Amino acid sequence: MADAAHPIDIDDLTAPRLTEVQRSILEYAEAHPVDLKIDRIVEEAAALAGADDLGDDEGFGQRLAAHVDAVEQDEGLTQVARRTVRDRVVRLVRNRLSLVDLLRRYPEIETIPIEKPLIVVGMPRSGTTHLVNLIAADPQRRSLPFWESQEPMPLPGHGPGPDGRDARFHSIKAQHDALESTSPLLAAMHDRFPEAIEEEIELLDLDCASYVLEWHARVPGWRDFYLGLDQERHYRYMRKVLQALTFLRGPRTWVLKSPQHSEQLGPLMATFPDATVAFTHRDPIAVVQSTITMMAYSDRLRRHAIEPDWLVEYWTDRVHRLLSASVRDRALVPAERRVDISFHQLNGNEIPLLEQLYARAGAELTDEARRRFQNYLDDNPRGKHGRLRYDLPGHFGVTAEELRERFEFYFDAYDVRIEDPSA
Repeated sequence: MADAAHPIDIDDLTAPRLTEVQRSILEYAEAHPVDLKIDRIVEEAAALAGADDLGDDEGFGQRLAAHVDAVEQDEGLTQVARRTVRDRVVRLVRNRLSLVDLLRRYPEIETIPIEKPLIVVGMPRSGTTHLVNLIAADPQRRSLPFWESQEPMPLPGHGPGPDGRDARFHSIKAQHDALESTSPLLAAMHDRFPEAIEEEIELLDLDCASYVLEWHARVPGWRDFYLGLDQERHYRYMRKVLQALTFLRGPRTWVLKSPQHSEQLGPLMATFPDATVAFTHRDPIAVVQSTITMMAYSDRLRRHAIEPDWLVEYWTDRVHRLLSASVRDRALVPAERRVDISFHQLNGNEIPLLEQLYARAGAELTDEARRRFQNYLDDNPRGKHGRLRYDLPGHFGVTAEELRERFEFYFDAYDVRIEDPSA
């Protein structure tokens, strides 16, 4: 674990010096090319699920094909990255098959109410993860831990082990530990340990309908395809998965979160009309800087070349699209059920903000919840795994001022403080 008292400098971010272990992993993977043929992926998923019914959505095959084709178009991926994507697609299809089978056996699942969720909406790296993990400490809340987001449907015959932990937890922990050993600084950027609360759009991708693939590969074709989908339909599918998870692990009020919701506020509110939404806000340049730094670091194993100019151009545009849609559509969330939270407020002022959020939701904030909130804050100070020192000009050849010009509309709309890009 990094020392939180000292900043972390990544002096090889865009020209990585690989360790012997990293080189060995890449060399082995390149010697074993990955096949992304869809029929083989579906066959493998069906064998794991013990089921072969993908449901009655005739468009799923088209979306799955577009998903995989976008990856095939990315010629810069290493075989390590292609293996990761293939494993992910097999997992998504397997879970979809298992969900169809579960709903066939227990049709009453689709009558389970998903009422009055709290939903955190904001840019990547804007405090959404901190806020949703904090709210999830309330024992009255149902949330989506990372292990469950990756494997929402249990495999046939799998249950808790001798330690009482779900078999899916142990599988995801093994993957997390392996990633931590090969990319140790990821925890300082976004630590996806098994119990960490994750985004429900991972569930949406059982329907091949989210923006998540953009975080795994360079897929502008998928971005455009995803943006053309009828998301009300797909958000209803995501709600169905939440109903299944409620059936499997308990009927509590959900807390959800995703940056993707920023550009899907219409479908979000159509699906969860009684939701209360917490919008997080942060200097967009800090968001872009943090995002492309994390992507560049991850790309040392995922790509043959880092291409910092591409990262700047793509993710500046992506954040701009997300923020533009959020500003345009925020009135779709009733004023009495939305709260705006600036990033600079999420550092010692969390409890009053939670009081405001719970009041807007008409939810009880119990003494037990307050105690657990404080315990979480005490155990998870900012920079727990170390703080990165950023260098936009040095790593990416661009200044904060050059990027900030595109986001004046956002500063006009919200209380957002300009941040020191090197902090």
